[in-house]
Amino acid sequence: MTLLRNKEIQSFLLVATILLMCATIFGILSFGGQAGLLVLALGLSLTGLFLCYTKRRMARMQSLTKEVDQVLFQEAYAPISAYEEGELSILRTQIHKMNQKLLEKEKALVEERNTLVRSLQDISHQVRTPLTAIHLITDLLKGELDVEKRRWLLKDQENLLRQMDWLIESLLKMAKLDAGTARLDNKKVFVETLYNEAVMPLRIPLELRGQEVVTHIDPLASFQGDLSWSAEALRNLLKNAMDHMEDGKSMYLTAKENALYTELILEDEGPGIDKEDLPHLFTRFYKGKNAKDHSVGIGLSLCKMILLKQNATITAKNKPGGGARFVLRYYKDHT
Repeated sequence: MTLLRNKEIQSFLLVATILLMCATIFGILSFGGQAGLLVLALGLSLTGLFLCYTKRRMARMQSLTKEVDQVLFQEAYAPISAYEEGELSILRTQIHKMNQKLLEKEKALVEERNTLVRSLQDISHQVRTPLTAIHLITDLLKGELDVEKRRWLLKDQENLLRQMDWLIESLLKMAKLDAGTARLDNKKVFVETLYNEAVMPLRIPLELRGQEVVTHIDPLASFQGDLSWSAEALRNLLKNAMDHMEDGKSMYLTAKENALYTELILEDEGPGIDKEDLPHLFTRFYKGKNAKDHSVGIGLSLCKMILLKQNATITAKNKPGGGARFVLRYYKDHT
C-alpha cells in the first residue's frame, strides 16, 4: 500500500501505536478492562480517520504534481483543476496563475515571431521591385550611351535609391511599432512645433511643385505625445496630399484644442478619395485607384499606427467641394 510506504506515515503509526498502548494500559489499570477497550477503540478510530484524511490529501498532492508536470513538460498545457476550499487551494491558485502567465508568454513569443516573419517578407517583397529596376539601369549604363541618356538614367537610379531608402526606413519603423519595441515619449507637444518639424524636409519639393500649405493653427494648441513620431505621421499625410495634387495647388492645415482632444484637419485640392478606397485607405500595402506608380501603400498605414500608439485617431473622407480631408484627434488622458 502506497500510503504505508511513506516514511512520515510509518513514523506517525509507530508513535501512535506506542501512545495508544500506553493509554490502553493506563485505562485498564485505572478504570478497568471496559475503559481500556473504549480508549483502544477511540484511538483506533482517530488513527483511521487520520489515515483516511492523509490518503485523500496525498491523492490531491499527486493530482497537483501531475498538473505541474503538464505545465513543465507538455507542449499543450492542460488547464489547472478546479479550486478547492481549504489547504492546497492557495498553491493551486498560484500554479493556475503561473500556467496563465506561461500561456501568455508563449502567445507573445509566437506573435513576435510571426511579426518578424511578416516584416521580413514585407521588406523583401517591397524592395525587390526598385532593386530590379536599379539592376536594369546599371546594365544599360554599361553600354554606349550619349550624355543626355546617361544623365536621364542616373537620375532615375537616384530616385529609385531614394525610394528604397525611404521604403526600408518606413518598413523598419512599422516593424518596431508591430513588435512594441518603439519607445514613444509622452510630453507636451505644441502643434506649431509639430508642423514645422513635419514640413521641414518637404519645403523644397513643395516649392519646386508650386504647392503650398496654408495653416490656421491655434498657437496654444498642444497634446501629450511624441514629437518625432507625430511629425513622421503628419509628414506622411502631407506627402500623400502632395502626390495627389497637381502642381500649383494648396493644402490647408487647421488645428485647435478643446477639453476632450486636440484636433488637426488637413484638406487638399486633389481629386479626393475613391469610394471603393475609403474602407481600405489605412490598410498596409493597399494601393488605391489613383495611386502613383512609385506608391507602395505604407505611408497612411504607418501614420495610423503611430497615432494609435499615442491615444489618437485618424479618419478620412472627401470634402463636399472636392478634395480629401483627414482628421487627427489626440485625446486627453483624464485618468
